[in-house]
Amino acid sequence: MGSVLEPNGPLPPEIYWRRRALAIGAGVVALILFVWIVTSLGGGGDDPEAEAAAASSSQSSTSSGQAAPSSAGDAGGSGSGSGEASASGSGSGGSGGDTAVSGSVSGEAAASSSATVPAGQCPDQSLAIKASSNQPNYPAGQEPQFGIVVTNIGSATCERDLGAGMQQVLVYSLDGQQRIWSNTDCFPNTAPDIRSLKPGEQAAFTVKWSGATSEPGCTAQRNPVGAGAYTVVGQLGALRSTPEPFNIS
Repeated sequence: MGSVLEPNGPLPPEIYWRRRALAIGAGVVALILFVWIVTSLGGGGDDPEAEAAAASSSQSSTSSGQAAPSSAGDAGGSGSGSGEASASGSGSGGSGGDTAVSGSVSGEAAASSSATVPAGQCPDQSLAIKASSNQPNYPAGQEPQFGIVVTNIGSATCERDLGAGMQQVLVYSLDGQQRIWSNTDCFPNTAPDIRSLKPGEQAAFTVKWSGATSEPGCTAQRNPVGAGAYTVVGQLGALRSTPEPFNIS
């Protein structure tokens, strides 16, 4: 065995040992390179699938997280609640209850059906409507109170029906996607209230909300809304105010 392993030849033995070491080293490098190539090719197809599965799981988790607020918003309710309304400022808005500033149609339907103002009345472009909340935060169980102000921004005196059937107060979720309540849902009142407004003159009204949900026609069960951020919008025919935020805690 020793004679086979011992180098033989005319050159010094250390030269043969060096040649053997180089040959063995080259073989080891080639083997390592081969193993690396095989491993890379074999594992390349698994990583994308794992990444795709992880991405899908992450997306599903994110979707679930986004769905929760939407569900909570739905639980907050869409619909209407009873309340009290009274007029202040330049004229009377009607008797107590939601009927003081209410109508028989929803805000969207009111805007559509009232888009054409009767002849002789103030056109929409000469009026402005603003909604406000009398306080930014309401403890649970306290009835929010809203103010509605209609202003003649035109240059001439004109008349407009500001009766309960023409006005509407609506509550939405903070993002405006969920309709929570309208004073016209459960307490219709179409009695006219013709007001003469001079340039710059205002007609102000207040409406209370019981804090319960409602829907047009008042056919759905009414439920107390949960704590959260909401907006109130005033509407007169096709005119709509900018949303005014408030909170229920």
